[in-house]
Amino acid sequence: MADNLLIGIDVGTTSVKAKLFDLTGRERSAYHAAYETMRSSSGHVDQDAELWFEHILRALTQFAGVAAPGQVKAIGITSQVNTHVFVADNGNAVAPAIVWQDGRCADEAEELSALVSTQDQTRWWGAPRPFDASHCLSRMQWMRKNRPEIWDKTRWVMLPKDYCILKLTGQVVSDPISNLGTVDKDLQPIAALLERVPGAGQRTVPLANMDDIAGSVRANLPFAGVPVCVGVMDAWAGLIGVGVHDHGQSFYLSGTSEILGHVSPDLEPTKGVIVFPAVEQMTVHAGPTQAGGASIQWYCSLFNTTPEAMANSVAVRNKDTSVPLFLPHLQGERAPLWDIHARGTFLGIDSTTGPAEFACSVYEGVGLSARLLQDALDTSAMMTPPSVNCGGGGFQSDVFNQIRADILGRNLKRTAVKDPGVLGAAALAAVATRQFDTLNQALSQIVSFDRTYQPDPDQHARYNHLYELYQETYYSTRTLNHRLSELHPRARS
Repeated sequence: MADNLLIGIDVGTTSVKAKLFDLTGRERSAYHAAYETMRSSSGHVDQDAELWFEHILRALTQFAGVAAPGQVKAIGITSQVNTHVFVADNGNAVAPAIVWQDGRCADEAEELSALVSTQDQTRWWGAPRPFDASHCLSRMQWMRKNRPEIWDKTRWVMLPKDYCILKLTGQVVSDPISNLGTVDKDLQPIAALLERVPGAGQRTVPLANMDDIAGSVRANLPFAGVPVCVGVMDAWAGLIGVGVHDHGQSFYLSGTSEILGHVSPDLEPTKGVIVFPAVEQMTVHAGPTQAGGASIQWYCSLFNTTPEAMANSVAVRNKDTSVPLFLPHLQGERAPLWDIHARGTFLGIDSTTGPAEFACSVYEGVGLSARLLQDALDTSAMMTPPSVNCGGGGFQSDVFNQIRADILGRNLKRTAVKDPGVLGAAALAAVATRQFDTLNQALSQIVSFDRTYQPDPDQHARYNHLYELYQETYYSTRTLNHRLSELHPRARS
């Protein structure tokens, strides 16, 4: 058993990441490849779903050259969620995948919100939950109204991981947690909700447990016959990958967006927070922001630099110069505001403000958006955890990490594995194939930490004042930013 290996795959917003692990969590081989995201001025954000599977095959081919025959015991896949693929009977996509950042379905989301009462939402989910432009039903309604020829060809509306599992195994299956917007507290599809969009119920994917076996790799593909786990969405795979599994724990995942969450059986219904049904004895209170790493990418593109150079510029910047306040709402905001019309804002620029000050401002703005979400989570989960398990590509900069620790006022424990979602997907696959008896046992073996960032009390006090200004700035400029967004209306077709 010591020589048994696992494969974890994450179909992310910007790239496919895959790793070959042993049962101690040690990395044996890694694959990472980016793909294009198509963006239009009208708010459309699309990807070619075929590229996801193409890169998965390349990763598996690479790993087949490393692992001995029979050594790989299981494959786990996770992915971005609220990205949707419209798939025909033959298993092929009939349109580009609509990415979670896409805002074209805002009107449909508002229509759905008007059709579903707060009482219904509380009965289904335990607390009100927003319908936004990335909700599965918003996407279905938009396609039904605006692209009826595609809607008529659609047999399944799938998440990226489920589409790749279909391509890899030939099986159509998903998990309830990744479909949270359409399942209730008992993890069952909500027929009364699906009926709001004619034909939606007939196009949803059958559900199974996240640690069930979806099927085996098809013949003539690398690792043919190896079991593939049903898996779960990136946030849940990530929280597993940073070792969170018990009440009282907290996590922070940083990638294209920031995802924060607490595990608590207690609940105070709180606007903007998503509360998941209890799974594996865990009740997770969580939320995603819209632009964490996306803000870093935007800055680097604007100043023609790299994330490493950006971090270095902040570390050596002149502390006497002015750092503006930044609202990182470059494509609206998700939790806890759920405001698709929010816009990025800089406040307090003067003649001393240069690239280094803007870089620091971007870091602080992302941290302050996480603080806003953290406060909502504290209320929802009725807890204030002093330490947070952290991971993801956005936690590689010591400067940025320290700023976030100072803003949040909590210890940030960083995992040794850079891609916790990949590790979490592999861990679920290991449990599904009985490499470990329980998920807790798996996590005790494969998750480790390499550094803890402790908040500086003086800096935290300063950031408390800035946090008050951050909130005041959002609410003071909200109407103005909404009016500005109307000058560039999103396309309806």
